[in-house]
Amino acid sequence: MAKSEIDEATVRRIAHLARVKVTAEEAKSLQRELNGILSWVEELNAIPTDGVEPLTSVGGAKLHMREDVVADGNKPADVLKNAPKSEDGFFLVPKVIE
Repeated sequence: MAKSEIDEATVRRIAHLARVKVTAEEAKSLQRELNGILSWVEELNAIPTDGVEPLTSVGGAKLHMREDVVADGNKPADVLKNAPKSEDGFFLVPKVIE
């Protein structure tokens, strides 16, 4: 596989598209970093992965699943205590439609 390289003009183009102001010194540093990343990706692409199943986790642990139950938490006073205004267990909000 051919080695990919990012030049300073490409770094400036990326910075322009991202609306990020980059100095000449920063562009050179970013160029080195991006080329390092591309080099690492090329190394990863060289690893044979045929027949390897994709993983979401390296461990075999399973998450404990609980039943999904809709509830108000049985704490209406706690829920409403930070409300600027409330009445009969409901939030009071200003009228927005005339």
